[in-house]
Amino acid sequence: MLDRNKRIDDNFVNAVNNNKFPAPLSHVPYQALSLSQSEWIDIFESQVLSRHLDLQSRLMQKQGNSFYTIGSAGHEGNAAYAKAFRVTDMAFLHYRSGAFVLQRSKQADGQTPLYDMLLSFSASSEDPVSGGRHKVLGSKSLNIPPQTSTIASHVPKAVGAAYSVRLGHKVNPDESMPEDAVILCNFGDASANHSTAQGAINAACWASFQSIDIPMVFVCEDNGIGISTPTPKGWIKANFSQRPGLKYLECDGLNPFDTFAKASEAVEYARKSRKPVFLHFHTVRLLGHAGSDAEFKYRSNQQIDEIELQDPLLHTARELIQQGILSAKEVVHIYESAKRRVALVAENAAKRPRLDAPEAVIKSLIPPTKECQSKGQLSDETRTQLFKHEKHNLSKPQHLAKHINWALLDLMAEHDNIAVFGEDVGKKGGVYGVTSNLVDKFGASRVINTLLDEQSILGLAIGMAHNGILPIPEIQFLAYVHNAEDQIRGEAATLSFFSNGQYTNPMVIRIAGLAYQKGFGGHFHNDNSFAIFRDIPGLVIACPSNGEDAALMLRESVRLANEEQRVVVFLEPIALYMKKDLHEENDNLWSFPYPEPKSGKKLSLGEIAVSGSGKQLAIVSYGNGYYLSRQAQKVLQDKGFDVRVIDLRWLAPIPEASLLEALRDCENILVVDECRRTGSISEALITLFQENLTSEQLKHTSRITAEDSFIPLGSASYSVLPDTNGIIDHALNMLRETASPELSQKTEKGVSV
Repeated sequence: MLDRNKRIDDNFVNAVNNNKFPAPLSHVPYQALSLSQSEWIDIFESQVLSRHLDLQSRLMQKQGNSFYTIGSAGHEGNAAYAKAFRVTDMAFLHYRSGAFVLQRSKQADGQTPLYDMLLSFSASSEDPVSGGRHKVLGSKSLNIPPQTSTIASHVPKAVGAAYSVRLGHKVNPDESMPEDAVILCNFGDASANHSTAQGAINAACWASFQSIDIPMVFVCEDNGIGISTPTPKGWIKANFSQRPGLKYLECDGLNPFDTFAKASEAVEYARKSRKPVFLHFHTVRLLGHAGSDAEFKYRSNQQIDEIELQDPLLHTARELIQQGILSAKEVVHIYESAKRRVALVAENAAKRPRLDAPEAVIKSLIPPTKECQSKGQLSDETRTQLFKHEKHNLSKPQHLAKHINWALLDLMAEHDNIAVFGEDVGKKGGVYGVTSNLVDKFGASRVINTLLDEQSILGLAIGMAHNGILPIPEIQFLAYVHNAEDQIRGEAATLSFFSNGQYTNPMVIRIAGLAYQKGFGGHFHNDNSFAIFRDIPGLVIACPSNGEDAALMLRESVRLANEEQRVVVFLEPIALYMKKDLHEENDNLWSFPYPEPKSGKKLSLGEIAVSGSGKQLAIVSYGNGYYLSRQAQKVLQDKGFDVRVIDLRWLAPIPEASLLEALRDCENILVVDECRRTGSISEALITLFQENLTSEQLKHTSRITAEDSFIPLGSASYSVLPDTNGIIDHALNMLRETASPELSQKTEKGVSV
């Protein structure tokens, strides 16, 4: 088999020496552009260095020193459009953007991009971007958040960042981008078909159509193929050239002069009009999809040869020579010098240390803390005005939904950088009224009605967080998050990890969910599974069961996001939103006074709740399950049993230490989990108890869960969920099995409930 790496390398030198260049597809005299001859030589050098990084990476792979070979060969033209952007224009890049990064690095002092990239290729712990966790293109000083292998998952947050530019200056001018900044986001023609890209670009058009600022340039680098699947000819242009609110431009990505000209036009339009642009960049892909890609399986040798003849480096060399900027000899000298330079740097980079301990790998999962400023506690006069519409209710016990609403009012007044957004959160106040009156108090720039697209909502949150805004997005129902879970898993939760803590996107994601809604809505509104969040490293999951906890936990969640830069999922049990009574109608035992900020009350991450001090049985639960368990507790205590009930409150990380301490003197443990038997948190809890509590410390552990079923409509929904009577029966059976003979007789007599 031919060594395509060597062939491409040799072909360039031979073609330049023998004046055998591909025919030009476009022509733009460099004199018509704003760059000098030396600047064009500089762009060519970036292209050449990028090429040699790709070739060197494959050599390093053969030596066992490189672990990622999706390169930029064929896409080196992005060095030309890199020149059109400022270093302060945040860039969200895909993995074929090596030349872009090299070119941008020349806009900032003290950069060592070759060494940095080669450290990344070799997975060295000294890699200044990810610390050896992945081969990423990124740089804090160059305003390039790191990306791994993207399938357009970065496009929604790029749109969010663009939206946040103007808002950032309103709410947090000290930490925001320049007011005239433009956001760049590039991706391939295959990724353009992904629902994530389609949704994000649609969101940008939707906003632009309403004259909302979205200053950004989408660059679709169209090489005509996605791994082995060709892109239909003309598809990208047909798909994007007539979108409302989106300006379409296209350029010959093989010609740096045409690329720079069209990119400059795109950037100027976006910067001045504050509207999005789609730049269609035509290019080729060389060396296959990656080092492991056997391109000959789906392309003939003739096709591969023809594509290699369109090498963008040859197109650039032709223009430089024919327009009198460089001689052929000088072009070859730059090329060969770059080759030697990259090889020497690679030799050193390959010897640098790598991560070799789990503690070192996971260190960056938890972001570093930062100092934050707020207004502090509001004055009595300010709060009186803030709660003017609630003055008759503020002193009365309230349900969970009201507590969350009031906590949001206090938090948004205290922190000017908080923005709340989602479907219907504005004038309507959300489906359940939880965001009522917020837009009247803080305006439409901080309480934002979004389009119906969860990927765009979460992408908006990530992009906002890049610009000093503390986002509190709302997902209307738990089941809806499945449409967009990778924005949390693959983007928000990984950013600190893959940037070695340099980049973070703190946020509090409010999600209305869980079951017990009197049969309403079926499984799309009555979803009792949050398993998708539980295996995301570093994510915090909060789930309050009552109003007072909700207010305090929401404040703690905002503190975690603001000060510790964490990503928090705040799971709100819909069935408990309006719940006021516990045991009987009008007992008002599930209504609680609002803990005003000046009360000093706090509820820290990992702090559980314990009701009762019984040692015979401990019931561990959360959310709706805790509410049901409290009902069961009364019945069991009335029968003479000694029962305590524990509310986890925090579902990730599981509060292991405080939970185990609360259980050490208990004889029996019953976990009540409203989620499905398979994949629910009860599995982790039972494992925790078995691994950490000795047989002397407990006699029996058991669990009661929902069935492994979706939630049906109507009254049938309760047939697959735990209920109070079921908890009581299960508890009595446990007590009978572990009790003394006298107690067994007692339970048999009192088993009916």
